[in-house]
Amino acid sequence: MAAEVQPLPLVKLPSGPSPVTPEQRYWRSFKNQKLHTSTATWPISHISFPAQTGAVLSNSMVAATKINDLFAVTSGPRVDIFSIRKRELLKTIGRFDSEAHSGEIRADGRALVAGEDSGKMQVFDVGGGTRAVILKTWHIHKQPVWVTKWSPTELTTLMSCSDDKTVRLWDLPSNNPSHTFTGHSDYVRSGAFIPGGNSNMLVTGSYDETVRVWDARTPGGSVFTFKHKDPIEEVLPLPGGTTLLAASGNAISVLDLVAAKPLRLITNHQKTVTSLSLASNGKRVVSGSLDGHVKVFETSNWNVVFGCKYSSPILSLSVIAAGAAQEDRHLAVGMQSGVLAIRTKLSGAAAEKARERAAIEAAIGTSALDKIDARNAKRKRAAVSNKNMDMLGENVDVVIPTSDTGSRKKKLKPWQRNFKDGFYAACLDEVIDMSGPEYQPLTALTVLIALRHRSALREALEGRDEVSIIPLLKWVSKYIVDPRYLSICVDVSFHLYDLYSEHVAGSSELAVLFHALLGKVSRAASKAQTAMEVAGMLETLTLGNN
Repeated sequence: MAAEVQPLPLVKLPSGPSPVTPEQRYWRSFKNQKLHTSTATWPISHISFPAQTGAVLSNSMVAATKINDLFAVTSGPRVDIFSIRKRELLKTIGRFDSEAHSGEIRADGRALVAGEDSGKMQVFDVGGGTRAVILKTWHIHKQPVWVTKWSPTELTTLMSCSDDKTVRLWDLPSNNPSHTFTGHSDYVRSGAFIPGGNSNMLVTGSYDETVRVWDARTPGGSVFTFKHKDPIEEVLPLPGGTTLLAASGNAISVLDLVAAKPLRLITNHQKTVTSLSLASNGKRVVSGSLDGHVKVFETSNWNVVFGCKYSSPILSLSVIAAGAAQEDRHLAVGMQSGVLAIRTKLSGAAAEKARERAAIEAAIGTSALDKIDARNAKRKRAAVSNKNMDMLGENVDVVIPTSDTGSRKKKLKPWQRNFKDGFYAACLDEVIDMSGPEYQPLTALTVLIALRHRSALREALEGRDEVSIIPLLKWVSKYIVDPRYLSICVDVSFHLYDLYSEHVAGSSELAVLFHALLGKVSRAASKAQTAMEVAGMLETLTLGNN
């Protein structure tokens, strides 16, 4: 018994370089943007969330989720507390005498510290209730306090930086600072704890254009100092504790703390860089600038892997991580206009639903919508059938299906039937028509290669009139410059020239099409010649340098 003739399989072309990189695809997945406008449109000066650390983490997933469900947004004389899961405002802290700065939530999610223009620092209980209770107040600084940060390892230790040019280390139960660091000669506007320093190592940036590293165990001034050309707006230690980023003017400097030397100067922004944030568990760094651009850098060679533009100068940003794995959840950007923009990365079932919804919206008004509906209906029928079969087999060992769906023959398309029956010219006419609703260039390529393999290409091309030759010439003229289609296009062109060159003089339209094909081939050959010449020059230069 002869084997059944199978439908002609489509040719698989080699994939070319993708115009969208995996990094771009990842950061573009932060969608579903939600906008919040601050009261009286105060600029959004600071965004923070409690990063999980080993010293405070619970083994319970529920506890970890609760700890990580808050992030703080500072604007004007207020600090707003938002939910990470719902992206909604939970409570507002407005108990400040002047403009607030650097509202930071502690790693356990129960306390928040913030400074203000009056020089006062306050610690609030944000762990329960709708109203934040003041736990502690310090008024030691005499000028605005711009930075307040909790220690990543000790829950009762924090630091502050002020316009009075001092940096102070605090213990929560005490009324006075445990250490006071002096050495800056201008406003101190940025600071952070260095990872791995056991709350003893600090780094600060000042408007005196210096970055200073301090050690509470060492008496006297700073351990060492990095001098820049512009005031320091932000400092960000990387997780390893040996590398530091400093935003100075429109540049970001990468500093090696072990060798005490600069490694790289990043100058991708056009205006002052105002904020830096870690992402992807420290493998990426995100920057925001007054030019309205957000840029993402990889931390090996510091290349830009993604960028986007906002409508207003950016004053603050944070990539908010959530869950026990600390996966990137939100990209929160605070702007001069008082707008807080939150973009969320969907995952799991939510991401699948979003993809289906986008596909349906893109297919509205086209024939693809019917295919999507048919696929969804088939999926539902299969789910119901599987459920019924499961219920049917509750009291038996083996269930035999009532219908053999696997042996059902697939319905052939017209071009497949013509090819199977040997009507090669009709088959070629079906797939070569670029104006048809189901036209696909890959199908036409598959048929042409199959015809060449069967030595039937000339048979499918001969005996044609002017009307049936024109679609072939248009198809060849369009795809002959594509290297993946070049071989078959050349074969078709030679056959058409041999068969119909004597008729070109009697048809002006055929003459125009053949002339256009000649022009396209000539231009492609000229480009190839130029490319070969450039390659030769580059090879000469390379050999000369070696």
